[in-house]
Amino acid sequence: MSSSSARTFIYLNIWILIADKVKEKKEALGEVLNGDRLVSAPYKLEFQKHKDSEVACKRTIKKEEVARFRSAVNKDYYFQMYYDDLPIWGFIGKVDKEGKDPSEYKTYLYKHIHFDISYNKDRVIEINVRTDPNALVDLTEDKEIDVEFMYTVKWKETTTPFDKRMDKYSQSSSLPHHLEIHWFSIINSCVTVLLLTGFLATILMRVLKNDFVKYAHDEEAAEDQEETGWKYIHGDVFRFPKYKSLFAAALGSGTQLFTLTIFIFILALVGVFYPYNRGALFTALVVIYALTSGIAGYTATSFYCQLEGTNWVRNLLLTGCLFCGPLFLTFCFLNTVAIAYTATAALPFGTIVVIVLIWTLVTSPLLVLGGIAGKNSKAEFQAPVRTTKYPREIPPLPWYRATIPQMAMAGFLPFSAIYIELYYIFASVWGHRIYTIYSILFIVFIILLIVTAFITVALTYFQLAAEDHEWWWRSFLCGGSTGIFIYAYCLYYYYARSDMSGFMQTSFFFGYMACICYGFFLMLGTVGFRAALLFVRHIYRSIKCE
Repeated sequence: MSSSSARTFIYLNIWILIADKVKEKKEALGEVLNGDRLVSAPYKLEFQKHKDSEVACKRTIKKEEVARFRSAVNKDYYFQMYYDDLPIWGFIGKVDKEGKDPSEYKTYLYKHIHFDISYNKDRVIEINVRTDPNALVDLTEDKEIDVEFMYTVKWKETTTPFDKRMDKYSQSSSLPHHLEIHWFSIINSCVTVLLLTGFLATILMRVLKNDFVKYAHDEEAAEDQEETGWKYIHGDVFRFPKYKSLFAAALGSGTQLFTLTIFIFILALVGVFYPYNRGALFTALVVIYALTSGIAGYTATSFYCQLEGTNWVRNLLLTGCLFCGPLFLTFCFLNTVAIAYTATAALPFGTIVVIVLIWTLVTSPLLVLGGIAGKNSKAEFQAPVRTTKYPREIPPLPWYRATIPQMAMAGFLPFSAIYIELYYIFASVWGHRIYTIYSILFIVFIILLIVTAFITVALTYFQLAAEDHEWWWRSFLCGGSTGIFIYAYCLYYYYARSDMSGFMQTSFFFGYMACICYGFFLMLGTVGFRAALLFVRHIYRSIKCE
């Protein structure tokens, strides 16, 4: 849970304290998932109508309410409101620290708000809010206080066109020094790609070319087994992996998440997720995930049948639960925590019913239809060489060729290509920054895919050259290992870069980030395996095997 969500809840409580009657705004699905709970404020901002020191309401604040206000002011809580879909925010009070001892500090609540609104013809273009530093209520002592909350409204004409009114909110992430950092991130990533590409071109291609020449002239390949050892295992390299139902389900889920990510980027690049379009991202995630479930069913079942699997129904069930299962369990735990803390991050029962209905009426039927289509596709696995009846024994390998060291090597390079951009994404999702440079983010994502594919292909070649033919799961795990590095970065971000604290924020941060990183693991694992499969098919198609 972000600190902004916690403060939204305090802000809601403050308005309930101030106003006798509050009217809750009916939120869309995405807004509810985002933790937004808006209420109508008692300010009447009528178009082009100036107001000076208008009384919003009169209220007697009780002792316990004073303590709650004081706690909110001391923790720098702020209000956030929307007028004509334009966001405005400001602090609810201030702490006077003139005294040296903390016990001498005085806490004040602002009671007079000034609204400055700009308009162009009949359109609201800009709104700013400021608090009157001289209109204060002393909250230092726990005593009952009579307060008269007031507001002032000033209108002024501007020439700024209506379609440019959101620019000021997106400029914070487009400032020159921010752009320099973003471009440095891209240049750093491009250098990584170029180095890796050069590595593949000079090492792999040269070695493979020598291998192909030797095989074509029937020379003795046994002289250098480290370079040409991959030919000796041609009868085992396409032997189907263990746990093929789980493997096919992981590929199906990864393909769906990859498709989901591409669609989200398309919507972002065309301007759907403009700043403060509340809940649009969450709505898009839920809807697109539901609509792309057929892709997961088709991919998983068709590949499972290619691997000569027989129980395709169980495979389909496994595909449907592989990502949604952990996500659902995490949600149940975190929603229970939010309910215990009476936070707005807790989803209402009605919203939970809507999500369950979407999963039941849309996701599951499309998953089944995709699975049936995949089963009936009757595609055969394209192996350029025959597989022997008995598997070849894998020779003893040094420790650094084991799965975990290989995953560490495979995940480090892709992570190094994106880690600079990760900070801005984390600060946007879990903090108060605005992220709008989706074009740069898309470039970084493409670089991430390229680096993941390249490093997986390289490690797969070295694995085959060492006569280790169990490359299926290895390529998937190496491709997805970047997700583990991202989760490790979560630890650094939480303790070094964020101000989050307490059980609720900690559990929300690590719980939902675990689900996101798991999704990255499945998606990038699928990319890594597909790249490795294309490579392995290519090199074995290029030689003649007995």
